[in-house]
Amino acid sequence: MQWENATITATIVLMPEKYFDDQFDDEEVLLVFRKHPIVMRKGLILGMLGPLVGVLPATFKPELGFGWFFGGMLIGTLLGLIIYFPSWMSWHFTVCVVTNQRFIQLTQKGFFHREVSDIGLNLIQSLNYSIKGFTETLFGFGTITIQTYMGNIDIHDVYRPAKIHKRIQNILREQGITPKQYDDDVEMKRDEEKSTQAS
Repeated sequence: MQWENATITATIVLMPEKYFDDQFDDEEVLLVFRKHPIVMRKGLILGMLGPLVGVLPATFKPELGFGWFFGGMLIGTLLGLIIYFPSWMSWHFTVCVVTNQRFIQLTQKGFFHREVSDIGLNLIQSLNYSIKGFTETLFGFGTITIQTYMGNIDIHDVYRPAKIHKRIQNILREQGITPKQYDDDVEMKRDEEKSTQAS
C-alpha cells in the first residue's frame, strides 16, 4: 500500500519562553529588574543571631565539650537560614518587568501574599528617579516614580535607578511612546480658548 511507504514529517513549533505566568503569546520581555539586595538586611541580621544562640550553651558551660559547640552552631545556622528565608524569597520573587506592551510589578510579601500591578506603556506620562540620603548614595539604590493617568507608582530600593530609568526611557522611545507632558502654559491656553468660545 502507498501509505505504508510514506514518511510522516512533523513540524515542531517552539513557543517563545514565558518569563511570567500572565505573559501574552505576542508579548516580548525587554527588561527585568529587582530591588537592591539591601532590602534583605533585616532578615539577614536576625538570621545571623541563629548561630550565636546555638553556641550559647557551650559558651556558658565549657565542660559540655566541642560536640555541643559545633552541634549548637549547626542547629543555630539552620535556624538562621529558616529565619532568613522569607526575606530572600520576598526579594527574589519581587520583580519589575517591562515588555513591549506594558509595565508589570510583581510583589511577593512572605509566603502567601502576592500583588501584581499592570500598566500599559501608553499610559505612562512621566518617569523620574531619586536617590536620597547617605545610605542610598553609598549603596547605589533609590526610588523610581512612574506617573500615569491613574496616579503614581513608586518602586523603592531599586538598584542603580539612573541606569534602569534610562533603559525604560529607551524602551518607551523604541516602542514609539512619548510621555505626554502637561504644563501650566498649555492649561492656560485651553482655558482662554474655552472662555472665548463661551462668549
